[in-house]
Amino acid sequence: MEFEGKVALVTGGSSGIGRATVLRLASEGCLVGVLGHGKDKVDEVVSEVARTGGTAFPLIADVASERDMEAATAALVQQFGRLDYLFANAGINGVWAPIDEITPEEWDRTIATNLRGTYLTLHYGVPHLKKAGGGAVVITASVNGTRIFSNAGATAYSSTKAAQVAMTQMLALELAKFRIRVNVVCPGAIETAIDQSTTHRSQEVAEEPVEYPEGEIPLTDGEPGTADEVAELVAFLLSDRARHITGTPVWIDGAESLLVG
Repeated sequence: MEFEGKVALVTGGSSGIGRATVLRLASEGCLVGVLGHGKDKVDEVVSEVARTGGTAFPLIADVASERDMEAATAALVQQFGRLDYLFANAGINGVWAPIDEITPEEWDRTIATNLRGTYLTLHYGVPHLKKAGGGAVVITASVNGTRIFSNAGATAYSSTKAAQVAMTQMLALELAKFRIRVNVVCPGAIETAIDQSTTHRSQEVAEEPVEYPEGEIPLTDGEPGTADEVAELVAFLLSDRARHITGTPVWIDGAESLLVG
């Protein structure tokens, strides 16, 4: 199996794209650390992996917490003895509101989860990839902030996603000498629960009127993609099949961002 004996840390692993990726990697023999902030949901995914014959390890942490992420990474390495892959996937949409209405606390929460969380995942994970002699990192960004700028009020969220692409390209060069590849996926509309972490407020104040043809996702006549489709892309980028790919953003959106952006 492709990932036999290798170890991956998946943040945001208890739902959506993270959950789908955990299941995909485990099906190929990967030992997966499932990191989330809700014990029940994390345990549910770990049990699901076990039922399908795979191996997963539960990790409860707030990705924005230095103490949590240091402890979670250490626990995973202690459990399996190594770490080969990082999927920095945890994120929130946060508050979408005009720049003069979003509060500093709301801004900071989005930055902390999406950007600080990505930093801490790599900060504590990369030393173990170096120790393993190499590995791969995938970060989840978005079409927002990278190709699409018309979602009114999404400035905090979009800023974190643009920064994640810059981080990917910086670190691809920094870590190449250690045989660590770093890539970033930019999903469009995907069937996940991330909208539950979104608060919309006064968006009409920030909006500019835009008209789209029927069906904003040309490839699928408006139907969103699935978490499993993103998981397939992540698994490819982590695998040796992508051994010459690094520093690369990949949009997975059915051409949505080419139309909507």
